[in-house]
This record gives sequence, structure tokens and C-alpha cells, in this order.
Amino acid sequence: MKRRFTIALCVVALCSPAGVVSARGAQDGSTSDGNSQDSGSTATPEARTVPLISPNITETRRFTPLLPRKSGEGRRVVYSNSLQWVWVVDKNENVIRSMPVSGRRGVPTPGEYAVTTKSPWSFSLDFEGVTFRWMTRFALGPDGGNIGFHEIPRKDGKAMQTYNQLGWFAGSGCVRMATEDVKFIYRWATPGTKVVVLR
Repeated sequence: MKRRFTIALCVVALCSPAGVVSARGAQDGSTSDGNSQDSGSTATPEARTVPLISPNITETRRFTPLLPRKSGEGRRVVYSNSLQWVWVVDKNENVIRSMPVSGRRGVPTPGEYAVTTKSPWSFSLDFEGVTFRWMTRFALGPDGGNIGFHEIPRKDGKAMQTYNQLGWFAGSGCVRMATEDVKFIYRWATPGTKVVVLR
């Protein structure tokens, strides 16, 4: 009887979903670098509650996907929204770095973008107390807020997800990364660097 119970428990554990993260997670798509130059708005946003990532997600995917075909040409950053993965590609078509990330399902729309601005420190215009470092902006979201690559956001100084949770959908548009990965992109990409977003 004990053996059957153990086997049944293992089957249930293996079949249980790891958790689902809402595409309407923390709104980190509208950002400022402290000067609010990129927001285009002088209105003071009202404070809202910041939903945290699902506590059921415990680890990231443990594989490294290959750079997808039809992901552009030349020096670029490639972001696969469906895989929640980013590749940094040099001018000779060599992948020089790749990493799991967390972004919002379907945001931004697939297409070719370019890095616009960068800030070593930013904060959310939508949620009080949410900050992030190493912001590299490249698109605008559905609400007109900036979208970029940045470090996992912090709410009142506390990380809103762990590195092991990267690789799953989270946030509202920006692409969250581990600190060393986002610092690499921040230093490597310059304004005008191509960013290819894939489905």
C-alpha cells in the first residue's frame, strides 16, 4: 500500500502544472529614468497595487534554444516572446550570449525595432515603489509606455521574482533579465541597435 501511495504521489506531482503567470502582471512597461523625458506625460499617475509573480513557478526551463531561423541579419538582439528567450548576435551571425527572460505574452508586437534610450536606473510610472536597473528601451507598449530590457524589478527594494523564475511570462511589456545578462545588453547595445521581436 505504501508503494502505491508513493507512486501515485509522484504521478500527481509530475502532472501538476508549474503555475500560470498572468500576462497582466506587474506594470513595468511605463518607465522613467527620473527625468520623465520619455513618458510624454506630465500627469501624476495614481498608485496601484503591484501583483507579484505566481508563487507556484519554482524554476526556469533548463535548456538553451537555438537561434530561430528568420530572426533578422547582422548585429542584433533577438527576443522570442513564445520561448521567453533572448539571443545577442554579432555582425558575423555568431550568438555571443543567450538567456531566459520574462515578458508579457504578445508584447511588444513581433517586428523589427531599434534601441532608443538607456538608463542605469528607472522606475515605474504605473506602480509606486517599483524600480529597476539597466533599462535599454526599444519599443512602446499598447498603453504608450516604454518597453525595454531591464533587471528583475524591485518593489520597495525587494525583488519581484527570482532568477530561477525567468523563462515564464511575467510583467506587462518590458523584458526582465538576470542582472549580469541585462548589464551585458546595456553595455553592448547602443541607440539604433536592432532588436528583432519574434512571436
